[in-house]
Amino acid sequence: MNGFIENWQNAAVTSLGFFWMAFWAFSLGYLISSLIQVLIPRSKMQATMGESGPGSIALGTFFGFISSSCSFAALSTTRALFQKGAGLAPAMSFLLASTNLVIELGIVIAIFLGWQFIVGEYAGGVLLILFAWGFIRVTNPHKLITAARKRLSDSNDAAESTPDPVTTLTSVDGWRKIGQTYFMEWQMVWKDVLIGFTLAGVISAFVPAGFFAALFVGSGQGAGDPGIVAVSLQALVAPVAAFFTFIGSMGNIPLAALLSDHGVSFAGIMAFIFSDLVVLPVLRINAGYYGWKLSLYILAMLLSGLVFTAIALHYGLAWLQLLPDHSSNVSIVERDFFQLNYTAWFNLLFLGCSVLLLGFARRNPEGSGQHEHQHGGKGRSVTDRALLIISLTALGWLVSGLGLSAVV
Repeated sequence: MNGFIENWQNAAVTSLGFFWMAFWAFSLGYLISSLIQVLIPRSKMQATMGESGPGSIALGTFFGFISSSCSFAALSTTRALFQKGAGLAPAMSFLLASTNLVIELGIVIAIFLGWQFIVGEYAGGVLLILFAWGFIRVTNPHKLITAARKRLSDSNDAAESTPDPVTTLTSVDGWRKIGQTYFMEWQMVWKDVLIGFTLAGVISAFVPAGFFAALFVGSGQGAGDPGIVAVSLQALVAPVAAFFTFIGSMGNIPLAALLSDHGVSFAGIMAFIFSDLVVLPVLRINAGYYGWKLSLYILAMLLSGLVFTAIALHYGLAWLQLLPDHSSNVSIVERDFFQLNYTAWFNLLFLGCSVLLLGFARRNPEGSGQHEHQHGGKGRSVTDRALLIISLTALGWLVSGLGLSAVV
């Protein structure tokens, strides 16, 4: 019993330490995202994205890059772009860019994993977009697209006005919108982040190394190459493991860091990071938007693309002799989280910024913000309830564990 309580305390402290490491990165990313979303509304994106072709793919990628990293917000905006006439390939390029190429994700990956994984994230995001474009061109799912457009034809989005950037940035009302959007970003991701960071702490404290060795065949070999069979198997297992975590693109980074600690290959870790769009809630949301046939088609496209991309990145970096050396890294759970260093000062700075933005946002508490956060049909309510229950359970686990640490 004492061993369980000690592990519980360690898990809670580790989860809090992970969040302490990443708070300023989340805040910086969401501040940048909020500025962009207020200054460049979705209607502007819809007006410039065409049906298909290199130009539309490039625009979809660019708009995704400057958009939100929240998987659910990206799904909602992707649905709106597709509904308003964007082709499936440009819409998918937006979706993949907004969950793989955004600034805040790169910062969090730098904190937890290192520069090789930043290269993998951005290069892999581009490869995923190119793969999706080629997959759609080869398979030509015309009937599925027609059926999905018909399904969405009765739904309409409210028109957006085009703001003047100078007026927005020099007015109280403009900063009110920015503040509302900033907190809407946090509102959309807090459950993913809470569950992901809590789960990372639990795994670090309770799950033995042998579990990872059994699940990811060939893991734990340091800088050595486990072989193409093991690398391929790890890239295949990673999305299966991610499918049942319910965690989005920002919450799964500390879990990926734990995989790195246990010697999982670069391909396996990147496949896990890329799997934020193949988790169960995303499948249900897409089914609510487009129907099950197109939703399963998108799932098959993303799964095959992320496995191919992860393996290609692994051997690309191996050829360049740039694969990360697991044996030379300090374990993520052995770091001293709460030092008075740049992380502490950045956290205090962005905590102050958050308080300031909260003051602006509360000038119009009834404001709805900039995002749609819809999960579609019955799947939306079931998913939201499940995530809320799991989130509250995770919060109770953390508070109790920290309380035990304080008492003991």
